[in-house]
Amino acid sequence: MKALIPVAGAGTRLRPLTYTQPKPLIPVAGRAIVSIIIDQLRDNGIDEFIFVIGYLGEKVQTYIDSHYPNLKKTYVQQTERKGLGHAVWSAREAFDKDDDVLIVLGDTIVDVDLKSILKYQGNCLGVKQVETPWQFGVAEIDDTNLDDQFPLVKSVTEKPKIPISNWALVGLYRIQAVQNLFGALEQLIAQGKETQGEIQLTDGIMSLIKQGETFRAAEVENWFDCGQREILLKTNSTMLQRRGYASTDLPLYDNTIIIPPVFIGKGCQIENSIIGPNVTIGDDARLSRAIVRDSIIGQYASIEEVVLNRSVVGNDASVKGFSQSLNIGDNTEIDFTN
Repeated sequence: MKALIPVAGAGTRLRPLTYTQPKPLIPVAGRAIVSIIIDQLRDNGIDEFIFVIGYLGEKVQTYIDSHYPNLKKTYVQQTERKGLGHAVWSAREAFDKDDDVLIVLGDTIVDVDLKSILKYQGNCLGVKQVETPWQFGVAEIDDTNLDDQFPLVKSVTEKPKIPISNWALVGLYRIQAVQNLFGALEQLIAQGKETQGEIQLTDGIMSLIKQGETFRAAEVENWFDCGQREILLKTNSTMLQRRGYASTDLPLYDNTIIIPPVFIGKGCQIENSIIGPNVTIGDDARLSRAIVRDSIIGQYASIEEVVLNRSVVGNDASVKGFSQSLNIGDNTEIDFTN
């Protein structure tokens, strides 16, 4: 089975961070998002990858080539950003007639029994119940067989104004009839049938359902849609608490307290600071007289005389606060918040 990973999006919800850095390369617990996805798929036996690149695609390709030189991979350029369905359709020539595919969005991390999904002989969609289903693609699931491992999917809709269920599509699609999917997407493109101005993968899947293809739902345990800052930080915190992500045996930084879990990259200079918990710091960053918690700091960033909480600081960025020398008498109140 081949894995198809679309990484062509502009990551507008994470701007300005994504003006110069592709969203899939943003670090979470010391690893790029796309790296976590690749490792998860390889651990489950997938050995061939197709990446659909577009916005800042050369940076994505350079990262993958340098970190996974032996990975069997193909890059496909999405020349126009016309939605996820168009991105998937763009990769059609990378698949043979009898290929199956696992589509995983390049900004999505899920905890799921992937081996069972890959073993299942049929089409399967990753789903998760959410409180705001109108923000996502939504699956209508047959409530008569909810106890099944993979209950039947009756329909799918992209960001409906009035959702028929709260089962969101999480960006994980196991497609057995991949050529049929390409055909359905091509028909949508030829007819100009767009939803919210884009060719949607959801619409392509719904076309197949109408044609009699069977799709099943696979509920995921955890879903991290890293396209939003708050979820990105939550993902960073969650992953740091898992084995193999947080740093161990850190050097002694000058007059600095480290509160685990944290990940601190190579070559960092840290002094007179308090770091953690739930902090990721990229290689060669410099921190002085700083307090940082629940944050992600990029490579070569400079943080000085500042308190950061729930913050994301990009590569090569500089943040400098202010320092004061005070001689304060009794019964005095000073407020620096204004």
